[in-house]
Amino acid sequence: MNEPAAAAQRVASHDLPASPEFERFMAGNWAATPLPADIRLPVAGLAAARRAKLSACFPGERLIVPAGELKVRSNDCDYRFRPHSAYAWLTGLTGEEQAGHVLVLEPDGPHGHEAVLHMRPRSSRSGADFYRDRRYGEFWVGRRPDLAEAERMTGIRCLHLDDHRTPPPGRDASRDAELARVLSELRLVKDVWEIGQLQSAVDHTAHGFEDVVRALPRALAHPRGERWIEGVFGLRARAEGNGTGYDTIAASGAHACVLHWIRNDGPLDARELLLLDAGVETDTLYTADITRTLPLSGRFSSVQRQVYELVLAAQDAGIAALKPGASFRDFHRAGMRVIAEGLAEWGVLKSAEGDLHRRYTLCSSGHMLGLDVHDCAQARADAYLDGVLEEGHVLTVEPGLYLQPDDETLPAELRGIGVRIEDDLVITADGARLMSGALPRTPDAIEAWMGELAEGRED
Repeated sequence: MNEPAAAAQRVASHDLPASPEFERFMAGNWAATPLPADIRLPVAGLAAARRAKLSACFPGERLIVPAGELKVRSNDCDYRFRPHSAYAWLTGLTGEEQAGHVLVLEPDGPHGHEAVLHMRPRSSRSGADFYRDRRYGEFWVGRRPDLAEAERMTGIRCLHLDDHRTPPPGRDASRDAELARVLSELRLVKDVWEIGQLQSAVDHTAHGFEDVVRALPRALAHPRGERWIEGVFGLRARAEGNGTGYDTIAASGAHACVLHWIRNDGPLDARELLLLDAGVETDTLYTADITRTLPLSGRFSSVQRQVYELVLAAQDAGIAALKPGASFRDFHRAGMRVIAEGLAEWGVLKSAEGDLHRRYTLCSSGHMLGLDVHDCAQARADAYLDGVLEEGHVLTVEPGLYLQPDDETLPAELRGIGVRIEDDLVITADGARLMSGALPRTPDAIEAWMGELAEGRED
């Protein structure tokens, strides 16, 4: 709703001019191509229930939830568009064609709301937009539903975006902290359908990790092997879903000590470890978030195994602390206690007490997971970080040790080793279920798994 009402046609300086004769020729003789009558989204009913929950939190107030706008990457090329997570959650609409669309919950009586979707329907074939407009034209970016089709898909009343550019004032989720907070907190507990979507994302991600292991010989031979790994996983993510849920971290050697290493421009060395942090995002926009640290030779050295086993013990302690009613921070505290005691046993720390271990762990040990990789981030601390776990929460447990290559508090043999182990779990009635159990976690199991995949490799 930020564009002018009579937006100029999006054409490029190198486009050929169109003669009046050509325009008349293009305007006629097109067959009707309606979408099927039964196109209702499977999630439409759930989305309506979610809107009702949001409505109850703001009686009598107009609520505005934009999908977001396209952003220029360079000149006339835009970044790929992904709708805002709250918009997707409330409408069920997740495609790239949602750019610029806005969901408005209009007050309807003292307590309820009517949902209205302000959208850009498909272009009429009587004008030139459908073949001239590079940004939105059907012949450039694909077909969009018309207003009636969109209403059948969503169960939401739909209006043309150009006819309703400036809605009356209301709470806008892109600017209103209170509305953003409520939307985050409503999404904390996942329903059965959402958990199924997350499990699908996890399963596809596990296949992507298998692809990476099979591709290691070619990656090791390439001068930018980290990027080869990124590309292999990205192929799986695009083939099975919407893409990656976040930028893939493919960090070898000391790069694994950089928490968000996404340059991925380094070579691979068979004597070192590969830290791969990656997740497939489904077409419904739910993402997995898994990390494995793998020996590029297929076998851990003794010192690599030493570091790995300490991180694994920390993760085991964290997972054991997950249950309904537990503090969200309990699993982090449990894991960090194991790390601190291990560092003290190694002589790196004089004592396990205090927080000096954080020099080597750097960040928290997990977060909520869902439509966003760091889901529900606008929730209040007492509902999330300082809250308690509930059945239906989905989260990661991801302790790590990042032993910097220039850290003189460490013995030389430990420097430059980075290990993180991250898994996705859903809180159940009596504990937690490991969603990513298809991928091995122990060093022996990892070595065996890598060996089996190597034997079946087609080079």
